Amino acid sequence: MGTELGFPARVIEIIGRTGTRGEVIQVRCEVLEGKDSGKVLVRNVKGPIRVDDVLMLLDTVMQARRLEARKK
Repeated sequence: MGTELGFPARVIEIIGRTGTRGEVIQVRCEVLEGKDSGKVLVRNVKGPIRVDDVLMLLDTVMQARRLEARKK
C-alpha cells in the first residue's frame, strides 16, 4: 500500500498548461501501487515533466479540474 513517500504514478499524457502564467502543467497519470492501482487521474504538476516520468502522489483520491478552452 504505497511507500512512506506516497503512491507512484506514471505520466501517460500531457494535457496542457494552466495557471495565471502557464507555470503549471496538467497531466493524466496512472497509479502504479496501492489500493487504487491502475486508476487514471488528472493532476497539476509544477516544474519540468515528460511522458513516462513517475510522480509520487500523497493521495489518489483528489483530481484536478479539467482545462477548459479559452474564450476569445
